[in-house]
Amino acid sequence: MTSFQRYLPFVAAMALVVVASNILVQFPMQGAVGGLSLGDLLTWGAFTYPFSFLVTDLANRRYGPAVARRIVFVGFMTAVVCSVLVPPFLFRHGLIEFETAADRLVRIAAASGAAFLAAQLLDVTVFNRLRRQSWWRAPIVGTLVGSVFDTLVFFTVAFSAAFAFAGPSDGFALEAAPLMGVLPIETMRWVSWALGDLSVKLIIAVVALIPYRLLAARWSQPALAV
Repeated sequence: MTSFQRYLPFVAAMALVVVASNILVQFPMQGAVGGLSLGDLLTWGAFTYPFSFLVTDLANRRYGPAVARRIVFVGFMTAVVCSVLVPPFLFRHGLIEFETAADRLVRIAAASGAAFLAAQLLDVTVFNRLRRQSWWRAPIVGTLVGSVFDTLVFFTVAFSAAFAFAGPSDGFALEAAPLMGVLPIETMRWVSWALGDLSVKLIIAVVALIPYRLLAARWSQPALAV
């Protein structure tokens, strides 16, 4: 078995998570909690994307940082391609009700790719520095740091007026609204979206420790490639 065949399951898992997230991000959550409309804060993609950090951390634990970085680059390319191709596909097949302009898709793709690449490589670096400490420290710290960075980069590049040079802005996202939909502080809607997205990522980062522990415990410490 070649080295590529050994870590092919990680490549496939990363591609699956990224493709699923790019599809599910088109569908807002339904329902409300009190006076808070979940659709104003979250899409279903917020629940799948954080598992990309689990894939990266498991690959890092099993094969070391060099392989983990290769898998990250696969996810990066998948994220960019899906950000451009998936929304028009969903619209043509009647799965979403709106069509996104091509130049807007380019900006979203740039935001998605930049956020994914930067956050995942940061996760690999942090994980590798902490890998010899308590079993939970490397995955939780790496994922938390990566999640914060991912959210900051994606939502800022995709929605902030400061990045209007990258493509047209979303007027609805730039409108002022109560923070998180309910708090008596007004800010741009995309800020609330970012906070809602980050909240879910942090919760799933903790939940993902369970499969991480179960899978990592089955593997002996590999020789690291750097």
